[in-house]
Amino acid sequence: MHFSVPETESRGGEGGAAAYVAYNVHVNGVLHCRVRYRQLLSLHEQLRKEYGANVVPAFPPKKIFTLTPAEVEQRREQLEKYMQAVRQDPVLGGSETFNSFLRKAQQETQQIPTEEVQLEVLLSNGQKVTVTILTSDQTEDVLEAVASKLDLPEDLVGYFSLFLAREAKDGAFSFMRKLQEFELPYVSVTSLHNPEYKIILRKSYWDSSYDDDVMEQRVGLNLLYAQTVSDIERGWILVTKEQHRQLKSLQEKVSKKEFIRLAQTLKYYGYLKFEPCVTDFPEKGCQVIVSAGNSELNFQVRLPSEQIKEGSFKVTRMRCWRVTSSVPTSSGPPGSSPGKAEVKLELAFEYLMSKDRLQWVTITSPQAIMLSICLQSMVDELMVKKSGGSIRKMFRRRANGALRRSDSQQAVKSPPLLDSPDASREPMLKLSSKLTSVSLRGVSHSGSTSDLGTDDFHGNYAFEGIGDEDL
Repeated sequence: MHFSVPETESRGGEGGAAAYVAYNVHVNGVLHCRVRYRQLLSLHEQLRKEYGANVVPAFPPKKIFTLTPAEVEQRREQLEKYMQAVRQDPVLGGSETFNSFLRKAQQETQQIPTEEVQLEVLLSNGQKVTVTILTSDQTEDVLEAVASKLDLPEDLVGYFSLFLAREAKDGAFSFMRKLQEFELPYVSVTSLHNPEYKIILRKSYWDSSYDDDVMEQRVGLNLLYAQTVSDIERGWILVTKEQHRQLKSLQEKVSKKEFIRLAQTLKYYGYLKFEPCVTDFPEKGCQVIVSAGNSELNFQVRLPSEQIKEGSFKVTRMRCWRVTSSVPTSSGPPGSSPGKAEVKLELAFEYLMSKDRLQWVTITSPQAIMLSICLQSMVDELMVKKSGGSIRKMFRRRANGALRRSDSQQAVKSPPLLDSPDASREPMLKLSSKLTSVSLRGVSHSGSTSDLGTDDFHGNYAFEGIGDEDL
């Protein structure tokens, strides 16, 4: 999340017009909602009432007099840090109080009334599924509506997610982000006012062993088959001529399970491929194609010499990571609006290159938040599996029908910052308490990782929990 100050609004009163500041809240570089200080203060007070003052972070204090431009900027930074701290806390960030606040603010900002509408969701093969929903339905509601329309069994719904993607002229899709619990899918896609943006249903897990669960049911098998065929056709999965012949034969026989079994043996099966972008590894300015899967980020780097090199970064060797956003500095006078400059997004992770050497690697990409979400979900899955848990149990249904993270995830707070190894710190014994890793974070005032302090990122518990034997 990133805060900006779009304008100072006014309201009438006996003494004339009084001014107040509205703050734009951006998610992935797109306006999510516009909120005022007193709305955020009301949220803070509600969170304190429900969870206690010792759990909720400190809130920026009230000011008696009208804020100067410098004070407005200072408050913007404080509010951004406050909202990030709440979002990164697994209890507060996953709470219905926090998420419903953002959903309501999104709907009010976009001025979309609550009414029944038709929403189009695409499957991996391009098939359209139209569901009847309310404009105020949250992500889980829409996912369940799609699952119901497809006759997907309830116990398989958690294996799939809704993603916001952008369709290119050639029909290919760039995945921008997974739709979150704090947004309304209909509002999110229609407020972009761009028909290129679509909502797509895709599997949300990484470990191919979970395919067995999905293939037990007819609809799950059909969805997984359609996604696998699509990934092969778009070149995400590498296939030799002989393998292609075998796959074609299985397709003609409609042998879907056998088709998937063969695909599972192929390179990059289950990976999500990203659009070409820029990295500083092994040197600055290198073009790179990044793929996420198999608990790693795979790099295909084009060096300045035009030589192509390939390598992978295992998530278990990432000490921490962060997403930063920056807007080009306005050339206008102080306090003036930056205009519609495009937000620059970067993902940076600190990687254990060798036993005693950590190095930052940066990816500059409009899909940086999606990359961060991929890392987050890979870590969650790793820790669930290492603790003997099941992906089926990562979510449980509440009595009111809403979905929330399981008790083991709710109970753990954000991991401490890892400034340096602390021998005195008591080791974490329960792997189930390490399910929360890095949450995405937008930092508005920095354009490079070297400018960021240690307060701008969180540690990755998988780095500690996996152990040296896995490195």
